[in-house]
Amino acid sequence: MIKLYWSPRSRSFSALWLMEESGLPYERVLTDISTGAQKAPDYLKINPMGKVPALADGDAALGEAAAICAYIADRYPETKLAPAVTDPRRGRYLQWLFFSPGCIEPAIIQIFTKIEVPTSTAAWGSATQVFDVLEAALEKGPWILGEEFSAADITIGSGLNFAVRLFKMVPTRPAFDAYIARCMARPAFQRAETIAAG
Repeated sequence: MIKLYWSPRSRSFSALWLMEESGLPYERVLTDISTGAQKAPDYLKINPMGKVPALADGDAALGEAAAICAYIADRYPETKLAPAVTDPRRGRYLQWLFFSPGCIEPAIIQIFTKIEVPTSTAAWGSATQVFDVLEAALEKGPWILGEEFSAADITIGSGLNFAVRLFKMVPTRPAFDAYIARCMARPAFQRAETIAAG
């Protein structure tokens, strides 16, 4: 059975939401980061970075929320959480799947720390650019690929929920509010939020 290693009130939310959306049977393994459980030798074999979430599925073990989303969506195509490899939308799906860890999270850190990074050297460009590009994409909606919800919406939706709704680090925009509301209306999001609350 798939094992999801997680901790309440952490970055585990994306993986919890993914697993709830997938409909696949899985076991939640509580990894109490307040006690350092994620630094135990057995856990480091699953995720050598010592972070949550992590996932074990048979002989496969991995960390990083976006990678977990990619793995589950591809390993279990019956979940319909990703366009097929031959689908022309696949490229955009992959771009958006990794937009959250590659652009949203660094932009949030830039905003939070008030560190000025030259846009020519910052891999994410600038915080303003990140959220302008995302806003333009979400205005087409309802989901990041249009009519079809995908694992990319989980990474994008989690990032925006964190940045805009929960911690108010990013100013609200109408397209963000509408998108977050659509995400929050999904039963799997609601179940994951209940689980994550501990």
